[in-house]
Amino acid sequence: MSIDGVSSIWDELFGAQPDPPSLLVLVTAVIALAAVSVRPVWRVARNAVTIAHEGGHALVALLTGRRLRGIRLEFDTSGLTLSAGRPSGPGMIFTLMAGYIAPSLVGLAGAWILSGNRITLLLWLAIVLLLLMLINIRNAFGVVSLLVTGAIVFGVSWYASPQVQAAFAYTGVWFLLIGGVRPVGELQKLRRRGRMRESDADQLAHLTPVPAVMWVGFFYLITLAVLVIGAFMLAGQWLPELSAAD
Repeated sequence: MSIDGVSSIWDELFGAQPDPPSLLVLVTAVIALAAVSVRPVWRVARNAVTIAHEGGHALVALLTGRRLRGIRLEFDTSGLTLSAGRPSGPGMIFTLMAGYIAPSLVGLAGAWILSGNRITLLLWLAIVLLLLMLINIRNAFGVVSLLVTGAIVFGVSWYASPQVQAAFAYTGVWFLLIGGVRPVGELQKLRRRGRMRESDADQLAHLTPVPAVMWVGFFYLITLAVLVIGAFMLAGQWLPELSAAD
């Protein structure tokens, strides 16, 4: 590949795209909210949240010195990340803490990248992260789920117009920010019914003096706070236009 070709790809990845229309930012937020709120849509779209959830467990496990054994993604949108190391201690605690807050934090990182109008960079980073996660998948549905997700992101980033890329990226980031909150509520509902005795919150309660319900509250606090911060980042793209209009 020539130097000009490398320079062109570099500029494509790290160059800033034009500011999106204010209506696009608002419409994509509404679409994401609908995807989280409408049960049949959520049942399918929730896979993206599960991917981020299990990816969070895996990343923190590696960062804290644990050995990653594998990741499973199930058809019912549940997942499991296995790591080896001490069954207690900070490494295990931080690994368990990471899951429910990971989708929101990934969404926040995406909002930060979009605040700089680097839409192509965001899409390609998503592809890289999906490929890295694919290496550690240990079941067929998980492989198919990541390949399909990656193919969709690649197709949009490679073939779609800049407007479609922007709409896709903003919808995805809004979805992670908003969708990161709902699983916490689902967790507590299942816990009250006695159907998730080995949830992340319950395991954290066994490892720490903090009861499980307070860990659920912690997950709620983080995901809601991140949603507000991320929303301000994304809204910053269109609030100046509204002020100018006034």
